[in-house]
Amino acid sequence: MALGKNEIGREVALLFEESDPRKPIVMGLIQQPESTVASVETPALEEQPQPINVEIDGERLVFTAQKEIVLRCGKASITLTRAGKVLIRGAYVLSRSSGANKIKGGSIALN
Repeated sequence: MALGKNEIGREVALLFEESDPRKPIVMGLIQQPESTVASVETPALEEQPQPINVEIDGERLVFTAQKEIVLRCGKASITLTRAGKVLIRGAYVLSRSSGANKIKGGSIALN
């Protein structure tokens, strides 16, 4: 699918070649429901959520959101919150390193 200038700023569905975030593949455009006529209950523009920003420069893939970012697949998820929390959940979590695998924190609780 070829994308043109009209698609700049549109939301897309991505896959990554060999799970490498430096190799995104655009699978398609996210279709938004058609707008309905504004009603009295519609919040003011300043109350509506800001869009999520994504930057891709060939070196990094940066997602930016106001409140939180969630990556989810089945029973696994990674959540980043505005307060600085990183929550990793899964039925099985593996941490591997060819070098040092450090755990640092104000306190560390095991089991």
